[in-house]
Amino acid sequence: MTEKAVVPVAEPAAELPTAPPGRAPVLVQAVILLVIVVPLLGLVAAPFFLWGWGFSWTDLGLLLGMYLATALGITVGFHRLFVHRSFETYTWVKVVFAALGSMALQGSLFKWVAYHRRHHQHSDSADDPHTPHHAGGGVLGALRGAWHSHVGWFFRADPPDLYDYVKDLQKSRALRVADALWPLWVVLGLVIPGLIGGLVKMSWVGVWSGIVWGGLARIFLVHHVTWSVNSACHLWGFRPYRSADESRNNVVFGILALGEGWHNAHHAFPTSARHGLSWWQVDVSYYLIRVMSWVGLAWGVKVPTHEAIARAGWKTPAEPVTSAQPAADAT
Repeated sequence: MTEKAVVPVAEPAAELPTAPPGRAPVLVQAVILLVIVVPLLGLVAAPFFLWGWGFSWTDLGLLLGMYLATALGITVGFHRLFVHRSFETYTWVKVVFAALGSMALQGSLFKWVAYHRRHHQHSDSADDPHTPHHAGGGVLGALRGAWHSHVGWFFRADPPDLYDYVKDLQKSRALRVADALWPLWVVLGLVIPGLIGGLVKMSWVGVWSGIVWGGLARIFLVHHVTWSVNSACHLWGFRPYRSADESRNNVVFGILALGEGWHNAHHAFPTSARHGLSWWQVDVSYYLIRVMSWVGLAWGVKVPTHEAIARAGWKTPAEPVTSAQPAADAT
């Protein structure tokens, strides 16, 4: 596998804070934890109450299978491939990831990438589209910020220059077509589990059950986990690396979000294909990229060197970076 070193931060280390910022109030952390965990527990509990008449092994397979496929479409495709260009691959593979990510119903390819690049450019500043900060002081302000970062930002108007962030992707005819076909991918994300459920159970009940569990419930789960990276991972967790924002490594979403929850590591090394930088930090998205590289479907995979990781730690004095990331990679 071809590996490329990534500089430890998107900006010169000397300009970054030299001490970890403070934590959110305990009450705020508790409320955010409940808001995130209770719906997930409800979804986990539902199959036990519905087992035998509203939920079956087929439905479980469709829920987990479609979750894994569409979540990887977001984490590997939309995020690490298209936003940060952490690796390169064939055009047909890009279209597959564009389709899978679109099935997650989080917006079209270009819009998702544009918003995320804007987020990195303005991370946790007033211009960050989904920062949990800058919503006022006190507990109520912190809660308003958490709501905004989790889902409230969807109700804001798009910035007028939003698509300036994806001019590089718009040069590809294949990606322009994939982006334009977003409604088709969304429909297929519901039809595919419905067809599989119907064929396995040989009934219309199987069709509707497949749509509910492999489609609607799966969309809810992917939404909630992904949004939690925006909210919880900028409020709750630990910060082993210097970064110019409040990003945090969160164990819960490091696992549930297939590696995306190692968020402080990601903001310290934004172009890295690997977010879980310690051996124990599960990063399913990176495992897939590694497998792709082994079979020739990915190359130019970017990961930070051990030296870069060490320099980015809080225990190491900040020092100027002699090389800079390409402008497109820093977004």
